[in-house]
Amino acid sequence: MKQEHVEQLFKWLDETAETLERDLDLTYLEALTESIDTLSNGQPFDDIPENVQTYLLNQLTKVKADSFTKEELRKAVQLAILKGMKGATQHQHLITPDSVAMFMGYISSKLLEDESVFKIFDPAAGTGNLLTSVLNQLGDKETEAFASEVDQTLIQLAVANANLQKNKVEFFHQDSLRPFLMEPVDFVVSDLPVGYYPDDEQAAKYTLKAEHDHSYAHHLFIEQSLNYTKPGGYLMFIVPNFLFESDQSHALNTFLREEGHIVGMLQLSDSLFKNEKHGKSILILQKKGGGSKAPKQALLAKLPSFKNPQAMADILGQMNRWFDDYKTAK
Repeated sequence: MKQEHVEQLFKWLDETAETLERDLDLTYLEALTESIDTLSNGQPFDDIPENVQTYLLNQLTKVKADSFTKEELRKAVQLAILKGMKGATQHQHLITPDSVAMFMGYISSKLLEDESVFKIFDPAAGTGNLLTSVLNQLGDKETEAFASEVDQTLIQLAVANANLQKNKVEFFHQDSLRPFLMEPVDFVVSDLPVGYYPDDEQAAKYTLKAEHDHSYAHHLFIEQSLNYTKPGGYLMFIVPNFLFESDQSHALNTFLREEGHIVGMLQLSDSLFKNEKHGKSILILQKKGGGSKAPKQALLAKLPSFKNPQAMADILGQMNRWFDDYKTAK
């Protein structure tokens, strides 16, 4: 992957989106979706004014999507989305940090090392950055990918993003805590939304519903994900550090002991977060059944800063040895 390619494409996406934002009276993120779709299709859509079509045709002479790698495309799109989100005030408009997405791709490749065909699902896909990062790192494996997102702007970006990278993903535009028309999958990966779930009636259908007040969305997402995971399948989430220390955590602990095995918990470096209380971890679970068994010792670590290559090399070495032992024990 070449950084200059990423910068060249970001500049093109940004310039095109800014022009469409102005000429079509869109938000920057909506204009970005239109720009990505135009690049992906190699031509502008017919339902836009002629002067804008002319502008886009001229823009398309400057870059070609197939001259970039999947990761170059993903990173350039991510930079443009980050720019757009600085202007968006909605709290849920967040994106998984690139270093974390890459690291989760590495863990995914370890967990799925022995599988050549599998189904993967992200129930809180956002702009699709985490899912496509993981898919890109799983290489030549035969994957069926599914994703769900309730936010209209984010799912449009996610679809455009996946199409541009030529990652085949089936998207659900719905509340992910409602039922899906989907068979259980082998692997769930997600950056979980944290906070209260407002629909008490829907929450009441879950084991992890709160006794009083609203239920925690991140707890319900974990339960829902387990519902759509095959026995023996894996799940990997970005969760708040306080997951097992909150007022509703006793029920979560009990539920997880009954339904799955905790494979690992990796605390992300504090340097990634402006405030320590917003710190997050990567939780790795395996659903019970299908011959699964708990690891002799769960993979527990506090990760150093991704900007410290020596410390990261050390921790990756330890993790590789842990995965070797885990696979042998299985």
